[in-house]
Amino acid sequence: MSDQPIYRRILLKLSGEALMGEGCQGIDPAILLQMVEEVKAISALGVQVAIVVGGGNYCRGASLAQVGVGRVTGDQIGMLATVMNAIAMRDALQQSGVRSRAMSAFKISKVCDEYTTRGAIDALEQGEVVLFAAGTGNPFFTTDTAACLRGIEVEADVVMKATKVDGIYTADPEKDASATKIGVITYDEVLDKQLGVMDLTAIILCREHNMPLRVFDMTRPGGLQGAVMSESEGTRVIPA
Repeated sequence: MSDQPIYRRILLKLSGEALMGEGCQGIDPAILLQMVEEVKAISALGVQVAIVVGGGNYCRGASLAQVGVGRVTGDQIGMLATVMNAIAMRDALQQSGVRSRAMSAFKISKVCDEYTTRGAIDALEQGEVVLFAAGTGNPFFTTDTAACLRGIEVEADVVMKATKVDGIYTADPEKDASATKIGVITYDEVLDKQLGVMDLTAIILCREHNMPLRVFDMTRPGGLQGAVMSESEGTRVIPA
């Protein structure tokens, strides 16, 4: 492992489900604190950190559509859920001594700033952690796609997808004992093998813009720091 970060600026994608821990919804304070400490540790190393948090710990637009809520409205509710997660993490980071701000893809000025690319880059360069809320601001797009889009826009070195496993495997390791971990894989191989790392739009967006992706285990203490300090941590997805 290097004694210096291998990335200058990262886009960290966190799932909303991870925030609720063992609960059925909402935010588990202990999980939030763990994530804050992980982010604080790499920020102290000089890494510029942008974050996209999902909203699945509260609701999913697609699920609401199944019970009669219009898909567009359901996705808007899901986007509002990501705002709640972003401002919770922003305040937790601030309480921990890390300067941070939340920026929303749609206007919600009494809660957080409106997203602009230039404003986000300026904040990152000044050492603030920036949390991007409300997805892309449009229905039908996942927060994985939003993470890749924001990563490209703010010129991040890598999109880092936090998961509960230590990388991408040849099969689901919980279902197939013979599954083996993949160290490096191309976007074309991910698509050909239908590995389901991210949704199709997100994968193609990263591939077309030569944005590397790192899949790693965020649940392991020090997992995020390991992923920004070592090429061997997790799985790297690279352009062909």
